[in-house]
Amino acid sequence: MTVVVSAASGSVQDWKRLARLFRRLVTDTDASSAMLFLLPPEEPVLRLAMLYGASWTVVSPWARIHVEEAIPAADATRERRTVWVGDPEELALRYPRLALMVPDHAVAAAPVVAGEVVRGTACLLWPPSHPTHLSPREEGAIEAFCHRAGLLLERAAHRGQPLLPGERPMALPAERSSTPDRAGALAAYDYAVRLPGAMSLDLEGRITFASDAASDLLGVGAADLLGARPWERLRWLSGPDFEDRFRATVIGHQPARFTVTRTPDTCLSFELYPDASGVSVHMSALPRMSPAGQRRPAPPLVEPTEIKPFHLLMHLAASLTETVRVSDVAETIANQFLPAFGAAGLILMTASEGRLRVVGHRGYDNAFLSLFDGHSLASDNPPAKALTGHSPMFFSSFAEFRQTYPDAVQYDTRNAWAFLPLVIRGRPVGILVLSFDRTRQFPTTERNLLMSVAGLVAQALDRACLHEARDDLARTLQTGLLPQRLPAVPGLRTAARYLPAAHGVDVGGDFYDLIRCGTASVTAVIGDVEGHTVRAAALMGQLRTAVHTHAAVGMRPDDLLTRTNQVMCDLDPGLFASCLCIQLDMVRRRALLATAGHPPPLLRRPDGRTEALVVPPGPLLGIAADADYPAVDLPLSSGVTLALYTDGLVEAPGIDIDDAIDALAGRLAQAPNNDVECLTETLLHHASLKPRTDDIAMLLVQVTN
Repeated sequence: MTVVVSAASGSVQDWKRLARLFRRLVTDTDASSAMLFLLPPEEPVLRLAMLYGASWTVVSPWARIHVEEAIPAADATRERRTVWVGDPEELALRYPRLALMVPDHAVAAAPVVAGEVVRGTACLLWPPSHPTHLSPREEGAIEAFCHRAGLLLERAAHRGQPLLPGERPMALPAERSSTPDRAGALAAYDYAVRLPGAMSLDLEGRITFASDAASDLLGVGAADLLGARPWERLRWLSGPDFEDRFRATVIGHQPARFTVTRTPDTCLSFELYPDASGVSVHMSALPRMSPAGQRRPAPPLVEPTEIKPFHLLMHLAASLTETVRVSDVAETIANQFLPAFGAAGLILMTASEGRLRVVGHRGYDNAFLSLFDGHSLASDNPPAKALTGHSPMFFSSFAEFRQTYPDAVQYDTRNAWAFLPLVIRGRPVGILVLSFDRTRQFPTTERNLLMSVAGLVAQALDRACLHEARDDLARTLQTGLLPQRLPAVPGLRTAARYLPAAHGVDVGGDFYDLIRCGTASVTAVIGDVEGHTVRAAALMGQLRTAVHTHAAVGMRPDDLLTRTNQVMCDLDPGLFASCLCIQLDMVRRRALLATAGHPPPLLRRPDGRTEALVVPPGPLLGIAADADYPAVDLPLSSGVTLALYTDGLVEAPGIDIDDAIDALAGRLAQAPNNDVECLTETLLHHASLKPRTDDIAMLLVQVTN
């Protein structure tokens, strides 16, 4: 055996020793494929170091596995025990992502431990013909490997030459049980060329041998086929059938048969036979029509794995990673799940506070769904039973359904059902119900595939529910920290708005307030704490309380900002805030303004002329405890409007802030009337014309007499 070590650290001799140990593990356990992951120090990520009997293209998504992921190798590392999954149904329920890639497999993952340190994990796979338990021989081989490999890795680390994998794992070639002599090799060659069409592919799908008969069937010379992948070299094989069948054969280590139309008059039958070194392909031509005028069916080689749904559902898995809200999850699975399986209806329910809630559906009316929405998880109905029992339920016909549930109600022409529990590590998340217009047998491979995808849906639904819960909490917190209503002040009309950021779920730090500070005096305040976190919102609440307290006793804006700044510096939150204060004296008809790094207010006169007021700048709150905040005085006349706002109203990528403020002033000047609510809506419409990534707070104060 030749071992090539590339782009990896450690002694070449140690890598060769580790490869020999790993190969012996595979031999002693008769595993169809195996992977060895190493755990670098100070990094909670398993990295794929060695590979046997599988394609790098297929396993590359698992090149790096975080130890907190729900996957056997990670569980074995984290829990320091051998993880065994010998039942395909259990694999689909516990590890849906893995089950999608390796359906109907038995899996073992064992940690490689030396002393108190986990150095890596070995992962072995067997086809479904493997018994449901590890044999004593297999357990002994796994234990021996983990012990010896652990010692080897520990010694290498102590010598300062730790074995760390490179970008790609070391792929161990399959060993032949014997090497034929010249006569045997020629006899094998003669056997291959006698077949209607013989071809050999390596684990990556590249053609390593093609007989003359095979090249004739494919319509391409043998020399042009070598080194190419059939689905890349031949346009009529470029659909998902051949590539997906090949991948499933490599992963499942089970033979498969399928047909592909080459010309309108010719079909080719492909038979795939895998082993740890690659796939042998036998091809033959089939006439399109039999003498009786019927298409001649190819007899099944084994119970086939339905690859087309597999191909579509891999796209579903990718699409689910982009979903954010529960409605997104429901829409995605309805658009992609139903066509993949030919289902007529879908219901998605969540489990919350002991009840099932319908959160998405397709193919049903609301009146029918209302019969089930809100049912207790303790109810004696299929969704509740499937979810509480963590076990899927399949009914191939309505007669079978009624036999188990005599009170079952049939909707329209539905005649088969799948109730798929959505569970994450033993915690119920919801239930997915599929219904079909025709009877359906639900073969084992399809059941396991459905349960695997249900696991992906469970993860997406749980993530979406968490997102919405955080979103609701953030919005509730934000609105709770803002004034519930503005005080009525004689001689003033006011309006305020708060708009959360256009994306994300974190609460912002924008705030506004209007504080009575006497019978004829009021202070208008607007501010913005940096960041979009709960910490920023908490500081915003403290800042607003300090401002409100100081303003309520009639403190001038310049003194108010000085005191508030000292409070922020004492709190030392590590955050800064901008703030603008305007104290309006309705007796003297004067306004006193001071700012702490906040955008300038806009002043709109009764005739529409609008300008940004020049206020002497003061530093942001929280920078320096001894900062000064100079104030400016201006007269107030009847009909003027002061617009206070946060930077979310004007800031946009690539736009100068001064130009943006001038544009906002121009838009306010063009407002058709002087009603304060209409002016507020004018500013909001202006903000909607540009991309927005920040919160917006606004407070408009208008002098009426």
